[in-house]
Amino acid sequence: MKARTFKRHLREGSKNIFRNGWMTFASVASVTTTLILVGVFLVIMLNLNEMAEKVEEDVQIRAFIDLAANQEDIDSLKKEITNIPEVSTIEFSSKEEELKNLMSSLGADGDMMAMVNQDNPLNDAFIIKTEDPLDTFDVASKVESLDHVSSTEYGDQVIQKLFTFNEYARYIGIGLIAALVLTAAFLISNTIKITIMARSTEIGIMKLVGATNGFIRWPFFIEGLLMGILGSIIPIIFVVSGYYYLFENMKDKTFVPFFELIPFHPFVWQVSLILLGIGAFIGVWGSIMSVRKFLKV
Repeated sequence: MKARTFKRHLREGSKNIFRNGWMTFASVASVTTTLILVGVFLVIMLNLNEMAEKVEEDVQIRAFIDLAANQEDIDSLKKEITNIPEVSTIEFSSKEEELKNLMSSLGADGDMMAMVNQDNPLNDAFIIKTEDPLDTFDVASKVESLDHVSSTEYGDQVIQKLFTFNEYARYIGIGLIAALVLTAAFLISNTIKITIMARSTEIGIMKLVGATNGFIRWPFFIEGLLMGILGSIIPIIFVVSGYYYLFENMKDKTFVPFFELIPFHPFVWQVSLILLGIGAFIGVWGSIMSVRKFLKV
């Protein structure tokens, strides 16, 4: 496309925005409202996803070794566990370390366990992590079937609920964002459709004198693109300022390790680019859907 032709399309698309001032305002306002909701859901969903991944990364299997196993049996068992493809790390924990961990987890009551230190009834254990936390169940089952393993422990019921919750939260978040984006695209599409209906005679004449579909489409594409970009400006400001306030006020006030917000930089700029991209996409997509019908002259 020649630069002069592109300038002409850009000028026409910009004129259309001002020519249909109130409709443009209503459409941009609707897109702004929708993208604010998209931005809020996006920030919540990405932070929940980050927290869920941290929790999943901490999931581990504790495989207790038979008390009768000797050092050769333990070395052989470690080799067998290491050979399981899904295993990422394996760490040996002696029964003395297991007792210390147990006493530590009991707090003040743990001091009572000091009396059993000389006759420690606990087992040595292997602490195992998997490449993918979702493989925890399969790996635990395989480890439990090996010789010299008395039992495994990985909080199966809690983990199953956690994985299920994370999965549903992701699906619901994606579904809500997709519904909001489609709503915004529909609003822009209707606005451009009204514009085109008002100019249907003009478009018909342009077709009859030989104007190509592409030549007619371009001003409407630019109009939709500009409306989408205009509609994303306030949501970007809202998300950046809101997340900055939230991050600054929460970063030193949480005592739960995995309950931490994603760092401000570069997260908010990535979300801003996503909102700008969604705004531009729904603007262009809305114009494509509305123009297509009127070009069948």
